[in-house]
Amino acid sequence: MAQPVDRPQLSEEVAASLRGRIMSGELRPGTRVRLEEVAAQLGVSITPVREALLTLRGEDMVELEPRKGYVVAPLSKQDVLDLFQLQGNIAGELAGRVAERITESQLAELTLTNQLLMRAVKARRTVDIEHLEFAFHRSINLSAQARKLSWFLHVATRYTPARFYAADPGWRDSVRDDHEALLTAFSTRDAAAARAVMTRHFTDGAQLLIKHLDDLGIWE
Repeated sequence: MAQPVDRPQLSEEVAASLRGRIMSGELRPGTRVRLEEVAAQLGVSITPVREALLTLRGEDMVELEPRKGYVVAPLSKQDVLDLFQLQGNIAGELAGRVAERITESQLAELTLTNQLLMRAVKARRTVDIEHLEFAFHRSINLSAQARKLSWFLHVATRYTPARFYAADPGWRDSVRDDHEALLTAFSTRDAAAARAVMTRHFTDGAQLLIKHLDDLGIWE
């Protein structure tokens, strides 16, 4: 029988997993989060799970209730809209800056990453879609040369359930058009268009997630 493992930054991986499950509605508001169950599911010891829950408590993702332990904190539609609007505003500003200064080599790298992403989308390879979407946006953020603003975006996007989007057919259809429009804005140095497309990319994502959560009935 495999033994639970611990490694550096393991608690961050556990926290990321729980964030995704909470934001995608797999763990509903009010649901008790049992340390032993999470540890068994992820193949880790109790310690990184406990550390992860302390982190999530500080982010208002979970609450510690007397005699009950950790439970998922309330999550409203407005919370989802606020999170994605914040992400869209920051990402849009970064995209606008990139459009003004992007080099030919940076544009070529983005185009290649997007081509690989589109192949993964066509083949419905969820894990590859998730990784390549991250790589595409990371390249944009690095090209903006705005370390602090990019850091704020990194913090905000931790609440995006990336696996949910990678597996959703509607998102996979929209990402093709959004990325094509972004690359066009970058190639024509159109900062206003880049800001608008990137912001919409995130706010449309909010509506998709809200519909999913509506269908699950988590607001009830």
